[in-house]
Amino acid sequence: MTVILLRHGRSTANTSGVLAGRSGGVDLDDTGRSQADAVVERLADVAEVVGIVRSPLQRCQQTVEPLARARDIEPIVDDRLVEVDYGSWTGRKITDLVGEDLWKTVQQQPSAAVFPDGEGLADVQARAVRAIRELDARLAGADRSGVWVACTHGDVIKAIVADAMGVHLDSFQRIVVEPSSMSVIRYSSARPYVHGVNSTTGRPPVPPPPPKPAEGQAATPPADDAVIGGSTGAPTEAVRP
Repeated sequence: MTVILLRHGRSTANTSGVLAGRSGGVDLDDTGRSQADAVVERLADVAEVVGIVRSPLQRCQQTVEPLARARDIEPIVDDRLVEVDYGSWTGRKITDLVGEDLWKTVQQQPSAAVFPDGEGLADVQARAVRAIRELDARLAGADRSGVWVACTHGDVIKAIVADAMGVHLDSFQRIVVEPSSMSVIRYSSARPYVHGVNSTTGRPPVPPPPPKPAEGQAATPPADDAVIGGSTGAPTEAVRP
């Protein structure tokens, strides 16, 4: 099963330099709305989208609305994909936060960062990864060949990608996740496979579905072993530039 981690489009808080956190009333700006519309075309040749899940915040709702209409899918709202609770940092200017002692911890050892009156980044990773893995199992079809979309927030996506890569949370600041970007992870029975991170234009690198068995033959599950020396270059679905 493959999940496309979609960060919400550019918001009014992104352009004003404010840490929005879980504040209400944070809308997409004009660029963000255009990015949300573009999601439909970017995923146009992804044959089967079996589900759309989103954070409860308004900017994620607005981001998935065009895709949900185009695919006639009712999005699932999952509170575990909500933005980080930044506590008393919420609503403050980023330029003001840079001078805080905690800022250095967030940059250098995020696993130890706990926001004042908020949550810790280690807790964010735990609840977000649990949500993605449980949703992936729930939405999977019999052959686990479907694709689903999870629309959430930058730090949440970075934490999920770090887990899928098998790297410590302290490395998650090395991962870039821009507004409206798509990161693609395939969860197999053996391990996650990261197919792409921070794809901002065109079709994201969604892996092709497994080949259908010939008539009368049972489906053979794809091998979960990685190829030594790298991919064989077998044909995949066409990727738009």
